[in-house]
Amino acid sequence: MGSLKKNGGAILSRIATSNQHGENSEYFDGWKAYDKDPFHHSRNPHGIIQMGLAENQLCVELIKDWIKENPKVSICTPEGVHQFSDIAIFQDYHGLKEFRQAIAHFMGKARGGRVTFDPERIVMSGGATGANETIMFCLADPGDVFLVPSPYYAAFDRDLRWRTGVEIIPVHCSSSNSFKLTVEAVEWAYQKAQESNKKVKGLILTNPSNPLGTILDKDTLKNLVRFVTRKNIHLVVDEIYAGTVFAGDNFVSVAEVVNNVDSSEIDVDLIHIVYSLSKDMGLPGFRVGIVYSYNDSVVSCARKMSSFGLVSSQTQLMLASMLSDDQFVENFLMESSRRLGIRHGVLTSGLKKAGITCLTSNAGLFVWMDLRHLLIDRNSFESEIELWHIIIDKVKLNVSPGSSFHCTEPGWFRVCFANMGDDTLDVALRRIQDFVSKKNKLAEKSSDNDEIIQNNSVKKQKWRQSNLRLSFRRLYEDGLSSPGIMSPHSPLLRA
Repeated sequence: MGSLKKNGGAILSRIATSNQHGENSEYFDGWKAYDKDPFHHSRNPHGIIQMGLAENQLCVELIKDWIKENPKVSICTPEGVHQFSDIAIFQDYHGLKEFRQAIAHFMGKARGGRVTFDPERIVMSGGATGANETIMFCLADPGDVFLVPSPYYAAFDRDLRWRTGVEIIPVHCSSSNSFKLTVEAVEWAYQKAQESNKKVKGLILTNPSNPLGTILDKDTLKNLVRFVTRKNIHLVVDEIYAGTVFAGDNFVSVAEVVNNVDSSEIDVDLIHIVYSLSKDMGLPGFRVGIVYSYNDSVVSCARKMSSFGLVSSQTQLMLASMLSDDQFVENFLMESSRRLGIRHGVLTSGLKKAGITCLTSNAGLFVWMDLRHLLIDRNSFESEIELWHIIIDKVKLNVSPGSSFHCTEPGWFRVCFANMGDDTLDVALRRIQDFVSKKNKLAEKSSDNDEIIQNNSVKKQKWRQSNLRLSFRRLYEDGLSSPGIMSPHSPLLRA
């Protein structure tokens, strides 16, 4: 087996051994803990329930039924094997024409039919992970900066930075205005980067937001498009959750803004979209990522780079047929939205019974859960991580702490709800409710004991914090009743 040389010279490259992959975080640690002890109703009822995976499994049977009804779309069936020779041979980097046409058509459907996409601008990639990295390679050099509103997707540190050498500067958003992004916040971050002699190449948005589950309104998007045009920097919008809106206002794609803003106000060459079928269709294993750019040079460059992450021809063939079936697509999107709304309601209602609230949201496969009231020190990320350890090790739930998403306020957690069955979610909610109930009883006991300490307010406060910490740790050490499953997934793959 290979090893590092004793003189300190590594046999591996600097990129391979750097810590820019971002795996050293609680976000990925939670995945690893789950992989070691996955919950199963009968085989491992006290295992960890995976609530850190943003995967949409709520409509998988609709896809199975369609495949059964259309066996000819697969080269692995008697009805479709006649296509084997044409599909198994080398395909150029453009991909199958019918696939690109179907993807462009579906992207329009997933955005309510209010916008159309040009199949000639569709560039394939290996999932949204590959698409995001590809667009970084196209737009930036090592050391260049992209602004990213925080909290942001935990694996962006890997996807955008690791191999490209691009730097990320967060645009901090806060709970004071429900984490809403403003042009003023982007301007402030841009100016700070300029003052630090950083070369800002662009702004990256996730819309709908991961981890917030919120969407940007049309006016904000218009102002951001105008902002990047004034600064002559790129705007990359990750829209992989476009079809997951389940309530409230319609999702507004940046493509709508491009089509409806006066051309004198924007430079379309600066606008790019990342998409995939992982969230809207629940097909992360198919590794279908898309780069869509209004810039001809970027399309050409990205297509050359796509040779490192093409979608298999067999997958293209099947999806071309599925996504061209308007009746199936319309029914799937409508039913997925309905089921996501129901599941979101079940989770938030169950959390509310435990005295837990979440940021108001209407999209995505997760909620942004507020546990600030359970922190020993509401201003301490150390308290957040201590609470996270208890939740994953004793409550046996893998939820992701806000610090993994670069949130500036301790106590927020992302909780996924669409990757499990109803019965598993019921178990998860009972565990949370039991945990909070026991925590509250310990807090009440500490409060009663506080009355005994009357010497002075400083001594009293120090004692209370110490006693609360001891009570919290006692809860951790004594354990909780830990009465939901999906197959383990690698934490290194982004759907």
